[in-house]
Amino acid sequence: LLLEELLVLGEEEAVVSTQSTGGQDGRMLPLQDHVGFDSLPDQLVNKCVNLGFDMNILCVGETGIGKSTLMDCLFKADFDDEIHTHLQPGVEVSQRVYGLKEGNVKLKLTLVDSVGYGDQINKENSFDPLVDYIDEQFESYLQEELKIKRNLVTFHDTRIHVCLYFLVPTGHSIRSLDLVTMKALDKKCNIIPIIAKSDTVSKSELDSFKANIMEELQNNGVEIYTFPTDDDTVSEVNREMNDMMPFAVVGSREDVKIGEGVLVRGREYPWGVVEIENEQHCDFVKLREMLIRTNMEDLREVTHKRHYEMYRRGKLKQMGIADDGAHGPVSLQETYEQKRAEHLKELKTIENEMRSSYLQKVSRKDAEVKKKLNEMQVRYDNLRKNANEEREKLEEEKKKVVCYAFLESPLPSIRYN
Repeated sequence: LLLEELLVLGEEEAVVSTQSTGGQDGRMLPLQDHVGFDSLPDQLVNKCVNLGFDMNILCVGETGIGKSTLMDCLFKADFDDEIHTHLQPGVEVSQRVYGLKEGNVKLKLTLVDSVGYGDQINKENSFDPLVDYIDEQFESYLQEELKIKRNLVTFHDTRIHVCLYFLVPTGHSIRSLDLVTMKALDKKCNIIPIIAKSDTVSKSELDSFKANIMEELQNNGVEIYTFPTDDDTVSEVNREMNDMMPFAVVGSREDVKIGEGVLVRGREYPWGVVEIENEQHCDFVKLREMLIRTNMEDLREVTHKRHYEMYRRGKLKQMGIADDGAHGPVSLQETYEQKRAEHLKELKTIENEMRSSYLQKVSRKDAEVKKKLNEMQVRYDNLRKNANEEREKLEEEKKKVVCYAFLESPLPSIRYN
């Protein structure tokens, strides 16, 4: 009876304990007075502001299409970019790091340029240097994560957060090179297609060109970045901007006078002025709003949670690390021991193969040496036999010559006294 009462009491206490916790999230309790943990968001903001932020942009497009000019316009700075020609033997990746500050916010900006892209006659595998560069940045971050003493807070994160792909304004359709390159990059970074120098195409041609680009990208399975619509504060504007992709932009480093001496950033033509910040002329303002002012953090988050996570998962699977024990060991120690055993086994196999190959070579060489020795011995015996026969012949000839000389010589005269 006492045992049954204790069991019943334990069950009642368990029920009370479960009810008091209120499930996984706990039971909400009212506070009697101000505590102070409502300042956590401010603490987080202050910490982020003090540490600063990283933003890495990859610009892909042929030489002279306006990549550097657009970067100057986006960040309203004069980046000291090197002038490149169309004579590059291959595609190279150029990386430049700048420190920017707006108000109290510090931004470490990394601009990555595809030097020589699209300038070669043979454009096959032109995207390989770009893919290799992105993978190198992922690998660098992964190696920092796997360190025993890691410091990701101050680590310079160079992973590509967004790829601005500059399309040539043909006005008709997208080039096959652009399709192949974007297909190779869409699983590794956030791609935002851009129609460069859109002032060279008429308005009607531009609308048709945009529709053709999106149709071809969809038909070929190319995944481009879409602005998030799950946040109610920006869902409506992001949805509108998604429908306007790709952005048609114009860049300029010059200020042009319009009207009554008003200076604007734009390009002057005999027929008029194209203002880059006029939404009636191009989509530059929309691009800047979406890329920098609204969705910069989402680009960084998608890079970390989607693209880098896919790379990290693949690398860890190659190392034999799994989430459960069904497909392999879980802990790093077990993985190390398994990999060490596999490596030693592989070395043992290689050693046995090398030993067997060495013994076979020695055996073949020994057989060849013995064969050569036998041939030399036979040759020596033949030469010796021939020499003896020649010697015997010479001896016989010598005897014949001596006898002949003796018979031919006159007998000495004998005198008798």
